[in-house]
Amino acid sequence: MTDKQKQDTTHFGYQQVPVEEKTGLVGQVFHSVAQKYDLMNDVMSLGTHRIIKRFTVELSALRPGMTVLDLAGGTGDFSLLFAPIVGKEGQVILADINESMVSVGVTEYWIRGSVKIFAIRSQTLKTCLSNQRVLTASA
Repeated sequence: MTDKQKQDTTHFGYQQVPVEEKTGLVGQVFHSVAQKYDLMNDVMSLGTHRIIKRFTVELSALRPGMTVLDLAGGTGDFSLLFAPIVGKEGQVILADINESMVSVGVTEYWIRGSVKIFAIRSQTLKTCLSNQRVLTASA
């Protein structure tokens, strides 16, 4: 491999890939595992990530009526924990660049009937808000 080729590639798993392709490859991984992502976290962490999440939520010191931005929130597992705390007066905004992950979270919100949770399906919050591409799931 030449020096030029080494400069233009990066690691992806156990292989070298062109730098410009890595973001798409990572996105494909998350699209492919979205439906089982939370289960995978349970298995890989032996459930300890749930304790860490609860601890994180407690440290957030959220109160009813607050607005929360769950940035890079994936399937919205934190959003689901934040929603009952902020209550009907508050709101939770879930933003993630991977639409498949957000879709899993949105489905979960509809099933559980969560309060004002906005799931943003866009690469940036600014783009999303300027294009008004906000999907609302509310009780």
